[in-house]
Amino acid sequence: MSSEQGVTYQQTTSPEAPTPPRTFKGKLKTVGPGFVTAATGVGTGDLIAALVAGAGLGITLMWAIIVGAIFKYFFTEGMGRWQLATGRTILEGWHSLGKWATGYFGVYSVLWGFSYGAAAMSTSAIMMVTMFPIMPLWAWAIIHGLAGMALVLTGKYKLFENIMTIMIGIMFVTVVGSAVIIMPEVGNILSGLVPRTGDSSLLLVMGLLGGVGGTITMAAYGYWVREKKWEGKRWIPMMKLDTATGYVITAIFTVSLLIVGAEFLYGTGIEINGEEGLVTLSNLFAEEFGTFARWMFLIGAWSAAFSSLLGVWNGVPYLFADFVRIVKAKGRRPGKPVSEKDPAYRAYLLWLTFPPMLILFFGKPVFIVILYGALGALFMPFLAITLLWLLNSKAVDKDFKNGWLANTVLTACVLLFTYLGLIELIDMF
Repeated sequence: MSSEQGVTYQQTTSPEAPTPPRTFKGKLKTVGPGFVTAATGVGTGDLIAALVAGAGLGITLMWAIIVGAIFKYFFTEGMGRWQLATGRTILEGWHSLGKWATGYFGVYSVLWGFSYGAAAMSTSAIMMVTMFPIMPLWAWAIIHGLAGMALVLTGKYKLFENIMTIMIGIMFVTVVGSAVIIMPEVGNILSGLVPRTGDSSLLLVMGLLGGVGGTITMAAYGYWVREKKWEGKRWIPMMKLDTATGYVITAIFTVSLLIVGAEFLYGTGIEINGEEGLVTLSNLFAEEFGTFARWMFLIGAWSAAFSSLLGVWNGVPYLFADFVRIVKAKGRRPGKPVSEKDPAYRAYLLWLTFPPMLILFFGKPVFIVILYGALGALFMPFLAITLLWLLNSKAVDKDFKNGWLANTVLTACVLLFTYLGLIELIDMF
């Protein structure tokens, strides 16, 4: 038992908690929340921003995708380690730092939900209207939002995880397969590993760094871990492998999207601007490799977009419900853990689904998605600073505190995003 700023943390394990697997093979079979995290994080910001980056700059920004995935691994692993080592959610950790942290999250989550809801529905609809142009974009977007809400309201995590795992498989076979058959020369790939921005705007770079592997959605990882009944410090090694698996998948998939954009659109002057850009891209696939290749790419891209929507519709309401639970506690120890049946959970699910539909009629889905990525980048310094604070505090046993590598990466994240944000503000004025 330990305490930090008056908050006591007592690690407990419920009797029904399963025993962690000991063999590597057993651990691979147990991977689950990592797949969900990958499927959720890859989709909205990554999908459009990576294609736009590839079309405009070739392989130049590959380094940003890889750096973004590395950052997100340390963030998600840190939040998972915090929960398993202390028995408290990341929201409870933020609250222990003061009301400012809880208040910041509350305001940000409301603004983020409105922006993301429109982005997720738009991106899924772009894919569907390209394959089946029988309805306008806004109609397909609304259908996707309602479908995501309906699945979440079933309240069955195992069904949700299975669907997400299947979509990860589809994404790999299709989009990664598309990148493999048009693989650029090795020299071009290596040049993309050199950090530089080329002629790109810092908004696009921030969108890639902030969007790769999710932003606020990473904090939902702890709730999916809890759904799997992973409890206690003994699950930390399994959690690390699970998280690493998710972000390796994330990096491979997002780089594949960049390669597709670079090989088919770079230097052509063709822009990814709504469904028209994707229709052109899919037609180029058909001309080069046949109709089957066109459908393969579009199905994979749709799987990425819709799985991201499903992950957010399921995971982020947990965060908001936890926020409400902690605020209601008024400084006392919060009550029982949140569930998908909590009124606050369902209220946020409705917030994600219905108010953002108003944005759909502006007709600029790509702009919405890139703006979402930039908004997500603003969340990263807050997350990095609080993880540095919490995981070096007395609330965590010595064996599970941050090592030098984690502290270095999180510090670099604070510096990088602060720098990018200041430059972007200077450019605006």
